[in-house]
Amino acid sequence: MNLFSEAMAWLFAPERYIGADALQIRIGEHLFYTFVSLAIAGAIAIPLGYFIGHTGRGRELAIGVSGAARAIPSFGLILLLVTLIGVTQKPLAAFIAFVLLGIPSILAGAYSGLEAIDRRIIDSARAVGMTEWQILWKVEIPLGLPLLIGGLRSAALQIVATVTLAAYIGLGGLGGYIISGLALRRFDQMLGAALVIVALALVLDGLFALVERLVVPRGVAAGRTSDVRTRSPRTRAVAE
Repeated sequence: MNLFSEAMAWLFAPERYIGADALQIRIGEHLFYTFVSLAIAGAIAIPLGYFIGHTGRGRELAIGVSGAARAIPSFGLILLLVTLIGVTQKPLAAFIAFVLLGIPSILAGAYSGLEAIDRRIIDSARAVGMTEWQILWKVEIPLGLPLLIGGLRSAALQIVATVTLAAYIGLGGLGGYIISGLALRRFDQMLGAALVIVALALVLDGLFALVERLVVPRGVAAGRTSDVRTRSPRTRAVAE
């Protein structure tokens, strides 16, 4: 309990918000690495996932690569890339590592979102004369958005946690407090920084959960509500 109080005192000390090592600057660096890496991972994984989900080609390969990528240790990957690319290119190595860690979740969310759509809906779209491009943009992408946002949510949480390791190669972020606190045995500083990282992860998770809920197409949301209302009280009790 004393350590927690000391961590709170460290967090809210006036000097924590002054100078080049201010908390808000470290938070900004942490979020910069997170969002840039997430954007690059999304730019790579979303088109690839939509291609796999729409055509059904390469699904097994994507599942295998995604599973293997998730098993890669984050810290080892960063150190390996720094070694391969060079110590003068540390930011590039870190970004590549964060992007590689974010791609599997986004890729899985993109193609599983399209695969989860009822095939009768796709067949109906073809029956009314829609082209494959129109089916993708007007039917599959809107219906698959919730699962895609779920994939982005998982990727964001993984990246925001892994960015903490960027401090080990001197790139700043909130991990800098933990690395320096470990050397100085400042446990209040380490716990305070860890609490900020947890708070960031929870805020990001809440924001993505809200977006995931908002992107459900109106007709699908209305159908779910109607489905729940038309069930018998016994069925609703079982479902709840």
